Amino acid sequence: MQTAKYPLDLKGIVSFLLLANGLGWLVVSPLWLSGQGLQHPLVGLILPALMFTPALATLIVTRWISRPPEGMRTATGLRLGKGYRWGWYWLFAWVGITLMIFASPFVAALFGVYQLDVQTFSGFAANVEQAGGLPAGMSIQTIVLIQLATVLIAPILNGLFTFGEEWGWRGYLLPQLLPLGQWPALLISGVIWGLWHAPVILLGYNYPDHLATGWLMMVAMTTVWGILLGWTRLATGSVWPAVIGHGALNGAAGIVFLLHAEGTTFDTALVGVTGVTGWIIPLLFIGVLILTKQLPVRHAPDEARMTAEPALTVTQAAA
Repeated sequence: MQTAKYPLDLKGIVSFLLLANGLGWLVVSPLWLSGQGLQHPLVGLILPALMFTPALATLIVTRWISRPPEGMRTATGLRLGKGYRWGWYWLFAWVGITLMIFASPFVAALFGVYQLDVQTFSGFAANVEQAGGLPAGMSIQTIVLIQLATVLIAPILNGLFTFGEEWGWRGYLLPQLLPLGQWPALLISGVIWGLWHAPVILLGYNYPDHLATGWLMMVAMTTVWGILLGWTRLATGSVWPAVIGHGALNGAAGIVFLLHAEGTTFDTALVGVTGVTGWIIPLLFIGVLILTKQLPVRHAPDEARMTAEPALTVTQAAA
């Protein structure tokens, strides 16, 4: 009996979710058990280690629990991309997402929730002074330019760590959810990505002023940005643009600390990558993708691959 052309692999999906979240809580447990939270002396090692738990879950599931018939490399997007335009998605992930984040402080300023200083960079200068002052012979403007240049190469520098997450969320999980349809797959994978952060968000990570509701903000954030990262995955059949785009997110997020005025504060729930005003431009871009019929993706490589395979029942797929 055939129930769908490519039914959900419930065994693989459930195993992945249990492993990714279970390993995540296990890695973060020292922060909780010590009572030190984000002040734990090993937090600088624990947080990067946390990022690799989705990749470890993907490896375990695809190697030993529910092997994809087409092989791990194809099923999880470990290829450059399909189609003649795949390179443009890499460029968007690198440059487009970075530019969106660079624009976010200006959007926040328009809404009156952030005060800019793009002349003297007084807020950043005060932080530098507090940390020991400027290096001899260098101006604050020079330091800012160096910081901005670093941001431009951050997607590659961060790629090792963001691969740890993206191989799980966009590499494995997103295509596994495609039998539900592209929009449900994008939204569900985005929500799951956000909830996976709960062990550190509940300790004040990203939203230190919102301990009780920060996880909701994180889910909203990962859903918005996850649609864009997922779009690159669906359009190319490759996880690498999402790895680069995630690296851009992490690398450029600190722009709000470079441009704020001295003596002012800002709420991360309202400003920057993590805040509501930071989601306006990506949401507008998603709207453009919908209007131009780029989303849902037509002829998505993973859908074509799955449809071409022999139909299985849910029971067979989970066996």
